[in-house]
Amino acid sequence: MSDRPSPLADPHIAFDPTEGRRDIVVLGSTGSIGTQAIDLVLRNPDRFRVTALAASGGRVELLAEQAHRLRVGAVAVAREDKAPELREALTRLYGPGAALPEILAGPDAATALAASPCHTVLNGITGSIGLAPTLAALEADRTLALANKESLIVGGPLVKALAEPGQIIPVDSEHAALFQALAAGTRADVRKLVVTASGGPFRGRTRAELAHVTREDALAHPTWAMGPVITVNSATLVNKGLEVIEAHLLYDIPFDRIEVVVHPQSYVHSMVEFTDGSTLAQATPPDMRGPIAIGIGWPERIPDAAPAFDWTKASSWEFFPLDTEAFPSVGLARHVGELGGTAPAVFNAANEECVEAFLAGRLPFNGIMDTVTAVVTEHGTPERGTRLTVPDVLEAETWARARARELAELAAKATAEARA
Repeated sequence: MSDRPSPLADPHIAFDPTEGRRDIVVLGSTGSIGTQAIDLVLRNPDRFRVTALAASGGRVELLAEQAHRLRVGAVAVAREDKAPELREALTRLYGPGAALPEILAGPDAATALAASPCHTVLNGITGSIGLAPTLAALEADRTLALANKESLIVGGPLVKALAEPGQIIPVDSEHAALFQALAAGTRADVRKLVVTASGGPFRGRTRAELAHVTREDALAHPTWAMGPVITVNSATLVNKGLEVIEAHLLYDIPFDRIEVVVHPQSYVHSMVEFTDGSTLAQATPPDMRGPIAIGIGWPERIPDAAPAFDWTKASSWEFFPLDTEAFPSVGLARHVGELGGTAPAVFNAANEECVEAFLAGRLPFNGIMDTVTAVVTEHGTPERGTRLTVPDVLEAETWARARARELAELAAKATAEARA
């Protein structure tokens, strides 16, 4: 741990809350995080106002409905070909001749909105494409409610160089839990961060038993409702590996003091072990509205943001050690995190390509991590002592994606030949 305070989230430091309503820009508004954030805003109109929305373009009708209901000033869609469809949908809702929100389209549209006037930018975009909006929000001095973990994974040094103390509030349930538990002590008091994992749908299975699991099996998460990429990442436990890297970057805790433990109920979202032997756990029923409320409302809490436990009913909470043989992703993530440079970007990009191949039926489940491991190994150790730049990240990602696709295709051919 470094001697200086973390430049990122510190529960003891936060921007003063604004008087009246807090203006928020929601990126990834039609996804799981975005829709739940909008639900919170609509239930708390005296606290929040959404000024702009951005989405990929896969759910144009929903995006238009959100924009109309929230009366936003601007709406962005990443796919330029979806802009006419968005304009038509908005015209139907607002009525002929009515003034429409400003419409932005293209890959840089969300980045433009991230720098627009507001108090908080909620980055709920999935994937490394969320890095540019993250950097734009920080450069514009906005508070960043960060659900896009890939921003830190692929561009950690870039993000840390821009972020002021307290400017980033984590929205991942695990990091929101650590954020709250850390308020009980100083950084010098921390012995260990304990990140919990549900274990996904394959908890308890051996590597051999995972060889023939299907897309449907992997998408059947036992406790959380998420998008397909995040759900598969939960099945491989890649999401836990990413969260270990994220925790290291957010809180300046060395990797050997960040532990992963399996907790199937997903009630305890993470824990902090202090030097006196005390462990503080943050617990709620599995519902992302709680972490989102921390992200957009901190340092204030939003009453009834999410359900609480019913302590009149019996329940059992279990904890198990991580099976590193069946799920090697966490160990590989620690490795690339310690390497630094572009290694985390290579890990993340290769994984995204492999997950896509798995969902399309071109790669077996175990082939995801086998291929990612091969790409990371081929990439080697990044040169140390060089300053990471956005072009460095993009170049590494482009290479990793191409190489992962090549290896996945070779694996598919080999499987087909073996069956013939």
